[in-house]
Amino acid sequence: MSGPDGPGAAPERPPTPDGLARIAAAFAGHGRRAALMPYLMGGYPDVESSRLCGEACADAGADLIELGIPFSDPLADGPAIHAAATRALAAGVTVEEVLGVCRSLSERLPVVLFAYANLALSPAPEAFVARALEAGAAGLIVPDLPHEESEPLRDACDAAGLALVALAAPNTPPERMAAIGASARGFVYTVSLAGTTGERGALPADLADTLGRVRAATDLPVAVGFGISTAEQAGEVAAVADGVIVGSRVVRACGEGGPKAVGTLVGELAEALA
Repeated sequence: MSGPDGPGAAPERPPTPDGLARIAAAFAGHGRRAALMPYLMGGYPDVESSRLCGEACADAGADLIELGIPFSDPLADGPAIHAAATRALAAGVTVEEVLGVCRSLSERLPVVLFAYANLALSPAPEAFVARALEAGAAGLIVPDLPHEESEPLRDACDAAGLALVALAAPNTPPERMAAIGASARGFVYTVSLAGTTGERGALPADLADTLGRVRAATDLPVAVGFGISTAEQAGEVAAVADGVIVGSRVVRACGEGGPKAVGTLVGELAEALA
C-alpha cells in the first residue's frame, strides 16, 4: 500500500499567491499602457448575472475586478451604483452570495472587494478578512474608513496577505497624502474628483497634478477611478496612470445588456489602453 508520499498520493497543489502578489502581477503584466479594472455590483441584476458579467470582463481583457458588496447607504456611490445596490438588497442578495461570486471570479483574475466599513469591521476586522480570504479576494477597498482609523483592518489584511487599498483625493493635504502613501498596500486608488461615482462628460483638468502628488507619496501603482465612462477617457487616463477603474458605466451595461454588453464595453476600454 502506498504511503501519503508514495506512488498513489495525489499531487501536491502549488501554493496560491497571496493577494498582494496577485495584484502586483496584474499591474506588472498587462502589456498595455495601464491595467484595466472594471467595477461590478455583486448580485446585480442578480447573483448569477453578476458572475457572468465578471467572466465577460475577464474574457474581454480586464486585469482585475472591483466587486462591490451591496449596502443600503453607499456614501461614495452615485446614482447608477446606488440603484444597483438597492435592487440587489431588495432581491435579498447576501454578503455570502457576493463572496461566492468573488470565489468564482478569483480563479480568473484578482478580485478586490469594495465594502463599507460596517461590513468590514463587524464583528471584527479579522472576521471579515478571513471571509474575504476564503473567497479568494486579493484585497479590500473600504471608502468610508478614515485613514486614521484603518490600522486594525490593515493589520488583519497584512496577516492574511490581502491588500487594504488606500484612497487619495484631489483635496488630500500633503501630510495626509504622505501618510496614505506610506501605509498603502497593492495600489493607491486615486479619486479623480470630489463627489460620488458616476459618468462624467470630461475628466478633471487637474488630474495630472493630482496624480503627481500621489506618485510622490508612494512607489506603488496608482490607479484612477470616478468619472471614467468612455474609451476615449480611459485612454487619456492611461497616459498618466498605472490603472484605470471604470464603475458606473460598466454597472449600467450590466443592467441594460448583461454579459454581452459588458464584454463589448470592456473590450473597447481594453483596446483604448493598448
